[in-house]
Amino acid sequence: MPRSTDPLVLGRIIGDVLDPFTSSISLSVVYSNQSEVINSCEFRPSQIVNKPRVDIGGDDLRILYTLIMVNPDAPSPSDPHMKEYLHWMVTNIPATTGATFGQEIVDYESPRPTSGIHRIVFVLFRQMGRQIVHAPRWRQNFNTRDFAEVYNLGLPVAAMYFNCQRESGWGGRRS
Repeated sequence: MPRSTDPLVLGRIIGDVLDPFTSSISLSVVYSNQSEVINSCEFRPSQIVNKPRVDIGGDDLRILYTLIMVNPDAPSPSDPHMKEYLHWMVTNIPATTGATFGQEIVDYESPRPTSGIHRIVFVLFRQMGRQIVHAPRWRQNFNTRDFAEVYNLGLPVAAMYFNCQRESGWGGRRS
């Protein structure tokens, strides 16, 4: 059986966070340091303090999207008992625009891993129309699949992820 070369499969995003899907819309995520998120790239916490610019493709402003950002490795990849940790949620984003044109349901919280390499995942869903989405009571133990089912979003239309670990020099051995 041939092995997949899809970075979402290789990075276990498909399986751990999402079911298999076909990407059908362009999604661009760029942090303020002009660093674009490319699947499996690496960022340090100091590079992702501020929310990124997110641009969504398409050609019809009447089509709306929901963006979520989660960490399936919280608090550590060896013991992810808080997975998925919700870092950001924006709904009602019109096609051809970006997250700033949507409704921020959960404020951006920058990832700050303390141990191990964490996968930070952006997932984009197409909405059936304008929706009222309620913020979850807490960020930990968010479930992307359950969220999509509750709000009738179906499978994602785009997703990407990056890896993040603590800044070098933090923690470690003390004398």
